[in-house]
Amino acid sequence: MIALVASSMVSVANANETAKPVKADPVKGEALYTNGDAARGLVACASCHGAAGNSTITTNPKLSAQHDAYIVKQLTDFTTPARNNPVMTTFAKAMTAEDMKNVAAFLAAQKPKAGSAKNKDLVELGKKIYRAGIAEKSVPACAGCHSPNGAGIPAQFPRLAGQHQDYTVAQLTAFFKGARNNSPQMVKIAKGMTEEEMKAVADYIAGLK
Repeated sequence: MIALVASSMVSVANANETAKPVKADPVKGEALYTNGDAARGLVACASCHGAAGNSTITTNPKLSAQHDAYIVKQLTDFTTPARNNPVMTTFAKAMTAEDMKNVAAFLAAQKPKAGSAKNKDLVELGKKIYRAGIAEKSVPACAGCHSPNGAGIPAQFPRLAGQHQDYTVAQLTAFFKGARNNSPQMVKIAKGMTEEEMKAVADYIAGLK
């Protein structure tokens, strides 16, 4: 009987150990982000998203200092119909859950490089929408979820500060057209915005620090 009890205790202990979530390893994340993994057909993330997540290609998002939980969610969503992207879907499906957590942990710790607003004629409109929304169209203030300075809220809403204008407009357009369906909130918000309003908000966001 004692032996059986002891055996059961060991089994429970092993089960609990197995159930513990694996802690993210930013060192492994950096290696995968910087070098990729040729054996699995994974090219270096840095080739598109820049060193330390500071993309210099305006159609590819800056990922430095992005919340790790948000990055993991997006990578996971790329493996589903909710967010289909020919390039990212292929890479995300080649990554393990551990890979995603590791890369996300590395990026979350990186220092972002500031962006800048470019269109003075639109930036004031963008500022108004970002801070106060568009009441007549039930578009809420972006700051309510993404914070006044664009820092976002960890595990809930992404950091936006300094993001490329082209990328932000592309995502708002994707939400508007239904090409991106992994956020019911953003789909509804985008459908209440005009192209000019999207560009204005994107330009204002690019200048946030």
